[in-house]
Amino acid sequence: DLYQRAMASTTRVLDLLEVEPVIIDGEVEVSRLAGNISFSGVDFSYPGREAIFTDLNLNIEAGRTTALVGPTGAGKTTLMRLLLRFHDPDSGKVEIDGHDLTSITMTSLRENIALVSQRITLFPGTVGENIAYGRRDATPDEVEEAARSAEALEFISTLPDGMETEIGEGGHRLSGGQRQRLSIARAVLKDAPILILDEATSSVDNETEAAIQRSLVRVSKGRTVLVIAHRLSTIRGANEILFLEDGGIREFGSHDELMSRADGAYRRFVELQSADAA
Repeated sequence: DLYQRAMASTTRVLDLLEVEPVIIDGEVEVSRLAGNISFSGVDFSYPGREAIFTDLNLNIEAGRTTALVGPTGAGKTTLMRLLLRFHDPDSGKVEIDGHDLTSITMTSLRENIALVSQRITLFPGTVGENIAYGRRDATPDEVEEAARSAEALEFISTLPDGMETEIGEGGHRLSGGQRQRLSIARAVLKDAPILILDEATSSVDNETEAAIQRSLVRVSKGRTVLVIAHRLSTIRGANEILFLEDGGIREFGSHDELMSRADGAYRRFVELQSADAA
């Protein structure tokens, strides 16, 4: 019985090792990027599915906050996956500071991007170790300062062993809001010039959301920030809002500009959300 189980595991491991990588690593090492992002003539579809993007053109200036909104399936998360180079476009190119992502090593690309996602990844270990995963050479003082910036230090101080508290598999000993604030603290510690927030406040209560919003305002200063969110409180303060639909950008502008359009898609989106809340 042990032999059969071991052979089944071995077969899976060997099959994985034989898979040819689809994403080929680039050769150019880049240091700290400014964060000017460009999508030029991008077409993309997942295998066997309809196109997500068709001739997508988008420029995002460094140091600004851009919110992405739109219906389910519009391509908001796919845009982030292309930027992180989990996928390559079928045609066109994605660039940061004029560097085609296919030419940059994936290590140096991802060192310049911090991600706070709806699906939080924490590891068995202490609170401090999970925050320090953002930068392995961080000092205890830097870890503590990152926790303070993410408004996590207050709840950490109430834990039995503070930073040394074991959080369990996946952080199951913490609440959803506490796990999210550790994720933000990790992104703060990484200090990357580009910050991606993918539904970062979708699964927390209003009080916790307010605390997370305050921390995100501090974290966003001086960075290029891309926000995927449905909650109006998260996107209202963005420098620019992009409404994605039918494989492209249907509308763009500030919250006030988009709300001034009587028959605008973004305005309908906001009104529907307000009606749901009521």
